Amino acid sequence: MLDKSEVGKRGWLNENYRLFHLRDSRIVKLDYHYHEFDKLVFQLGGRVTYHIEGKSYPLQPMDVLLVSRNLIHLPVMEPGQVYERMVLWINRDFLARYGGEETDLAACFSLTAQRGVHLHRPRGEERERYRALFEHIEAASGGGGFGAQLLADTWVLQLMIALNRDILAAPDQAAEAVYRFDPKMEAVTRYIRGHLEEELSIDRLARTFFLSRYYLMHRFKEVYGCTVHQYIRQKRLQRAAEEIRRGVPVLKAAEEAGFGDYSVFLRAFRAAYGRSPREWK
Repeated sequence: MLDKSEVGKRGWLNENYRLFHLRDSRIVKLDYHYHEFDKLVFQLGGRVTYHIEGKSYPLQPMDVLLVSRNLIHLPVMEPGQVYERMVLWINRDFLARYGGEETDLAACFSLTAQRGVHLHRPRGEERERYRALFEHIEAASGGGGFGAQLLADTWVLQLMIALNRDILAAPDQAAEAVYRFDPKMEAVTRYIRGHLEEELSIDRLARTFFLSRYYLMHRFKEVYGCTVHQYIRQKRLQRAAEEIRRGVPVLKAAEEAGFGDYSVFLRAFRAAYGRSPREWK
């Protein structure tokens, strides 16, 4: 069973998007968590390091961090700093309504997840362009008047178009900003995500990567903030949820995600999502 005190879902998004402008002068301690929506973090001030799936990103002012849905992550603030940022939660269905095969507005999230670098670091005039776009979204979302919601929508779409263009044009632009916790543990998680439908015991993983059971369990918990079993269970649940969302029958989705026992799957799904798979769908 997933231990929600270590890795749990955080936040709900029932609208198309939601923007937060946040300032913290004291340390805010969070647990490792994930979202079912995509998230952009625009760094304005202070020092914070984001840990995403075993990699860490010490953010600089004007950095844009892309946290794709279902990625396990954790921000860690440094003391004595005022941490200021704008955070945009985005519903991918909203992006799909305005995109298409040739203009997939969620491509930036998919590409950064595939490349394993979840950061865009703007240069020169780009930096102020991104600040202006976030500020336009904030002003339009908080204002009223004729067409206020439509105006806010257009600014969000302009932001996503700019971000996709820049990431497609400079695929390795932010690679130097990534600090890997442990390449071996990254390889373990990549293997897990690629073999969810198979048996994934500690012994099998240890043999595959020529590690002792003790080292694997200890180091994995140190890097990811959860146990190997918790990570596997969470990724299987996320895989099943994605398949169910796409219309795959619940039983088949559970099997393809690696749940051999359907009753175990139902209990785990209820614990993670607060409802049965059919109710959630």
